[in-house]
Formats: sequence, structure tokens, C-alpha cells
Amino acid sequence: MKKIKKSAKITILSLSWRDITSPNAGGAEVHTHEMLRRADKSKYRIYHLSTRKKGQPEREVIDGVMYLRHGNALTVILAAMRFYMVNRHQIDFVIDQCNTHRFFTPFWVAPEKRIFYIHQLTKEIWDYSAKFPLSKIGKLLEESFLRMNRQDPVITVSESTRNELIERGYNPDKIKIIYNGVSFEPWTRDKWCLKEEKPTFIYAGRYSPYKGIEVAVEALAKIKKDYPEARLWIIGRKNQEYVNKNLMPICKANHLSWEDATGENPKGDIVSWGYVTEEKKRELLSRSWALLFPSIREGWGIPVTEAGCVGTPCIAFNSPGIREAVDYGKAGYMCAENSVNALAHQMHLAISDKAVYHEKRERAYVFSQQFVWDKAGKAFDNFIEEQNAVRRSQKK
Repeated sequence: MKKIKKSAKITILSLSWRDITSPNAGGAEVHTHEMLRRADKSKYRIYHLSTRKKGQPEREVIDGVMYLRHGNALTVILAAMRFYMVNRHQIDFVIDQCNTHRFFTPFWVAPEKRIFYIHQLTKEIWDYSAKFPLSKIGKLLEESFLRMNRQDPVITVSESTRNELIERGYNPDKIKIIYNGVSFEPWTRDKWCLKEEKPTFIYAGRYSPYKGIEVAVEALAKIKKDYPEARLWIIGRKNQEYVNKNLMPICKANHLSWEDATGENPKGDIVSWGYVTEEKKRELLSRSWALLFPSIREGWGIPVTEAGCVGTPCIAFNSPGIREAVDYGKAGYMCAENSVNALAHQMHLAISDKAVYHEKRERAYVFSQQFVWDKAGKAFDNFIEEQNAVRRSQKK
């Protein structure tokens, strides 16, 4: 582990188990990178340490951030400890990101240098991602691990997560919300795409039970009884094993056709577009009538904001994080309960009530425009300045 040189700049070590280049990178990794890359590099020197996947370089500078990669989910903790111990006199702050994985910094980083960074609590996600008793153990461990960082300053991304931390004994004055943003300039209304002639809904995200992709497929089957031409587009890296095991049985039971998109006008009831470019994603979002986001828990839900910025409202579950991304139903549709029937009801409303639809669409657009990454970068900059001022006062 190489020793870093002394610097007059504030040196930050950011820790997470995945980085922005990981094949499994999601909203947490995007938020981390966009926040760090916008920090004023005349004041800060930033290192980000995470696991290393096959084909990734050990060291890489991306947007002014030095990315270091070592080992797997377990050994990266030891690598982080070694890097800190070797460079502890040069490192001013260590940001420990909790995203299921933990680095346990309270055991090896000085209290005045620690910053806790959490997007969302896992809680019921364990019920979807693991079987009993592992799901129960995961929930109990999460609660225990959260106690370790109660004295640390905290970065989070939503009021929902902030409130859940306060319920667990965190100091509200030490919690800083740094909102998500979009990586493009919100479109002006004249750039919005024409909506598809047929009622077209879209799902953007991973193939995962807690994300609600099965719920979206089942809801489509329900509304097709009244609107036979309705369809669902899916964008995101396709998991064929997941499709065969979890989604095709629903399709067969409800006589829904599945098509992998090969052109611009696919005909299937459900169309998988697979992984698409950011430009293509925005186009598909804008052409769709509404984004479906039936996830049980998120830090925020970046696709909700992206859809709003291209003129498309979201139909969301009333779940932590997501409810804020649709402004509690004012800037989108929010289900009364988290169920297939409730999602189908809101989809039906989006098709049948044009006046409400146009109101939701406009409010989604206006609300979403305020969430841009430059604001997140500035908020992070201010937060570090505040922590540095506290640290200097403690030394006096």
C-alpha cells in the first residue's frame, strides 16, 4: 500500500464496496461519484477505495477522483484499514458508505475524522433478497450496526432516511441531506417527445423482486382487460435467468407477449430494451406515458427525477425515498397502498383522466428540475467545510 504525499488540501478517503465503474453500479454509486467529482479540487484531494472486479485497473483517476481498487467485499475492508493506517496523518476525513456492506470505521478511524454515508435502510429488503432465517439475521445485524455510527456526522439522500436514523438515536443536527440529481440539463418543453399512441408504461431498473418488476408486469395484465393495447417497456441490463424464472410464468398465465427490442417500434405487450445509452433512455422515458416505480424502498429513485425532467410523470409506491421523489403524490401518482391492484388503479387513472394526467405531468416536470448534481456538489462542499471547522475548533 503506497504512502500518499503530504498536501495543504483537505484529504478525503471515501469507502464503498462498489464504484461508478462496477457492473452492478446503481443509484448509490452514481450519487457518490457525482457528489465527489464536483467537490472543489483546489481545496480537496479525494481518494475512493472499493472492491476490484475483473478487468478493472487498481488505480484510475476519473473526473479528478483517484479510484483505488482492492480485493473482494471482505478483503477490501482490510485494504481500507491498511491504507488508512499508512496515511492516517495525511487523511482528514473518512467517508464510510453503508450500502448493505460495511467498513466498520468506528473500530479503526479516529472519531473526529469519521463521516457516515447512508442512502437507505435495508429493513424489509432482506425479506425479498434472502430466505429465513438469514433475512431475520440480516435485519437484526443492520439495527446493531447502525448503533455504531450514532455519534458521527451523517450524509444521506432523503428525509425518509433521515427520520429513520433519528428514530434510532442519531442527532438530527448532524444529519445532512444531499439530494440526488440528474446528469443532463432538464429538457425544455419543446424538446419533449410525442407520447406513444398506445398507452405505454415504462420500468427502469434492475431485475429484482424488491424493485417491483413483477408487480409492474402483473399490473399491466390487469389494465389490459380495459385497455387491450396497453404495454410495458423495460429498460435495464437484462437478466435472462430472472426473466425465465420470475416473469415468464406471469406472462404465460396472463397471455402477455414478450419481445426483445430490435427496432424502433417493437410490438410486444412487454418489450425489453435491455441496456441502452443515457440518450436512448431519456428518449424512451419521454415517449412513455408514465414511469412505473413500484419499489418497496429506495434512497430516492433517480429514474423518477429523470422521467420528470423529460416530461413524464411517475406512478410510485408509497415507499421511503420514492414518496419524496414524487413530492408525496403532488408531482406524480402515488399508490394508496403498495400492491398490484393499487398500481393498476393509478395506471388506469393515467390513461382515463387526461386533465389529471396533464396536471401530474406538469408538476413532475417543475418539481424535478430543482434536483441537479451541481447542487449536490455544492452541498457536499459546504458540509465538508462545516466538518473541518468543527474539527479545527476541537483542536484548540
